[in-house]
Amino acid sequence: MFRKGMALSLALAAIMLTACGESGSSSSSSGSAAESTSAAASSEAEQESKKSFKDDSGMLADLSEGMPSFFESSNGWTNGSMFNVFWRAENVTFENGKMQLKIDYDPREEQGIPYSGGEFRSKDFYGYGRYEASIKAIKNNGVVTSLFTYTGPTDSNPWDEIDIEILGKDTTKVQFNYFTDSKGNHEYMYDLGFDASEDFHTYAFEWHKDKIVWFVDGKEAYTATENLPSTPSKIMANVWCGKGVDSWLEKFDDSNIPLTGEYEWVKFTPFDE
Repeated sequence: MFRKGMALSLALAAIMLTACGESGSSSSSSGSAAESTSAAASSEAEQESKKSFKDDSGMLADLSEGMPSFFESSNGWTNGSMFNVFWRAENVTFENGKMQLKIDYDPREEQGIPYSGGEFRSKDFYGYGRYEASIKAIKNNGVVTSLFTYTGPTDSNPWDEIDIEILGKDTTKVQFNYFTDSKGNHEYMYDLGFDASEDFHTYAFEWHKDKIVWFVDGKEAYTATENLPSTPSKIMANVWCGKGVDSWLEKFDDSNIPLTGEYEWVKFTPFDE
């Protein structure tokens, strides 16, 4: 609010200076001042629009600011099964205006798991709406870079999930999937037309009562309409390496560890449904 008020005051001051300006060099000076303050006001407004927020209008996690207060890092457990990582808070970092999620060796090797992974998750639950993020994925066999919604038995809920998963074995494609009360097998592979590991792109899905629609860089990519999830869920992003799923991910290649996926922002816009 202070920035918006300050920008408005500066703009009003510029108008007054222009109105009071004299001919010749004074008039030119006033014009320059007006242009300068107008540019400053525009810059302030642009900066304000990028700030993290969470309110009735939705949520924006601007990851150039570090960890938002309404998100947290997963730490100190493993999902087990096909996940060959222990989640570690130190695998979630913020540098150069981005969030880094990392896969690395884990010297603690708890439960015999040799690797650590990074996971970023909301503290609150979200329902119908548009979910989107700017992501640069990991290119490496055996690895997943993701954005998804999830809730399950640990939340005293059915297992409902909606996924965007970029498989490191082929980063020219993205996999969409969802689970409703633990029932999945809805995978769909979409050809991106670019390499997701080379630059940031916007991946999104819109969750409605009667459909889920996925998007890449604003272009509609796929729609699902059958047996849809309905339970409010947490917003999550993670990177991990698999075990026992070589037919899906390929065998994990750990020769290039550490491996890092990057995220610029995560956003949610609610739907009134």
